[in-house]
Amino acid sequence: MLPILHDIQAEFGCVDADSELIVAEALNLSRAEVHGVVSFYHDFHPTADNRPVVQICRAESCKARGVESLMAQAQALAGDRVKLSTVYCLGLCSAGPNARVGDTLHARLDAAGLAQVIENAR
Repeated sequence: MLPILHDIQAEFGCVDADSELIVAEALNLSRAEVHGVVSFYHDFHPTADNRPVVQICRAESCKARGVESLMAQAQALAGDRVKLSTVYCLGLCSAGPNARVGDTLHARLDAAGLAQVIENAR
């Protein structure tokens, strides 16, 4: 089910109720089972949001390396143009603070580095 849901999210920008029903019927599941998966994972959204997304790791390791001190400036820079999304681990715990845009990871970020990531987000 997860690969199908990821494909729907990538193609349409969301996994809405109609998509959940189609997946449920195709996999012989109830819509509730599909919705349970969709609502559990933060990658799936019920409505499309066309803004670029910058995922910022706010797990303990990145917190210890100062990510929280970067958040106010990041939110100000992002404004309404870029969606900032909190995630809890991008797998680079020894090189934090980290962010991801699409499939590109950015490590060892300071205020200037995170600002550049947000500015370049497309």
